[in-house]
Amino acid sequence: MSGFSISDKAHVLVLDDQKSNLQLLSELLSPYYHVHPFIEAEALFRYLISGKPADVILLDIVMPEQDGYEVCKLLTKIPEASELPIIFLTALDSHDDEEKGLMYGAADYIAKPFSPNIVLARVRNQANLSRAMRIVQEQNKYLDQRVAERTADLARKNIELLARNEEVTRTQDATVLALCTLSELRDNDTGKHISRTQRYVRELAMALRVLPQFSPVLDDEMILQLFKSAPLHDIGKVAIPDRILLKPGKLDRDEFEIMKTHAALGNHAIRRAEVALGSTNSFLSTARDIAHCHHEKWDGSGYPCGLSGEDIPLSARIMAVADVYDALTCKRVYKPSMSHEMATDIIREGRGTHFDPVIVDGFLGILDVFEQIARELSDAD
Repeated sequence: MSGFSISDKAHVLVLDDQKSNLQLLSELLSPYYHVHPFIEAEALFRYLISGKPADVILLDIVMPEQDGYEVCKLLTKIPEASELPIIFLTALDSHDDEEKGLMYGAADYIAKPFSPNIVLARVRNQANLSRAMRIVQEQNKYLDQRVAERTADLARKNIELLARNEEVTRTQDATVLALCTLSELRDNDTGKHISRTQRYVRELAMALRVLPQFSPVLDDEMILQLFKSAPLHDIGKVAIPDRILLKPGKLDRDEFEIMKTHAALGNHAIRRAEVALGSTNSFLSTARDIAHCHHEKWDGSGYPCGLSGEDIPLSARIMAVADVYDALTCKRVYKPSMSHEMATDIIREGRGTHFDPVIVDGFLGILDVFEQIARELSDAD
């Protein structure tokens, strides 16, 4: 692997036409990061094109020549910067400005005057995510290289290759755990949500595999893939701003529209991992389907694509029932928990509208299994 280490300080690039802001941010961030201040966009571009290290970009919106939105568009055309998270800095204070920044590709938004704690928290979140993605990409390159070396001598080193395959599987599991843990750290309401939904998905898939229309698909390997990829269903929430993700109350319409983007963001993040691998991977493909489509509805009224019926991937249709059941039966800061019976009634009522009717029938056939899992993995414990 390369010399990059997660223990190294992250590199934060700051573009602001006000020297006082650059000095303030440098003093605030320097104890924790390598800070590179720029007063002109051209200097920032030269730094990035030269291949120097970068993990996060802090970008002022209001500047005399090119504003932050224009700079953001130009950054997407620079290969060395196209995947770096961008945090907008601005004195503007409206949802329109924030939504415009997110549409231009910003990962987050910090308003002036700066709150030191907010600046540190936002930079830390984006730096951790950026570096986690770099680790995944470098790990994938490393694994590709090692597998190629083993494959060249397959006949003679069959035992060694089998051992390597086991190591790849363990690495895959560890990578998924690391990414899901990163997501959980940003959402203090998840509890044992990931473990419960994994179990619900597996039990539901095993109940459905006896049906003729599902038996060719839901074999042992597919059910294992569903179990392992289910934790990634909400990975896109890592990119949702704290003020929305951690709001202790009902989201307003604009906030909910931003929250809904987590499905597309999850799809985008996993697709990037597929591109980094350079080939189609059945595990990642299943994980991407679940992350992208688990909020679609059988009648076409869901999001983000408005898919309906069997156009929704089977994995996502199974995940939808498991995810909704868990959300209903668990307490959150914005709602109390429901009983198993109430949650069951709501899912039954959604048969043929929200949920695949056949999958709901499968769920209704194993209600005692769901209830037992909910008790065993209760957040109260």
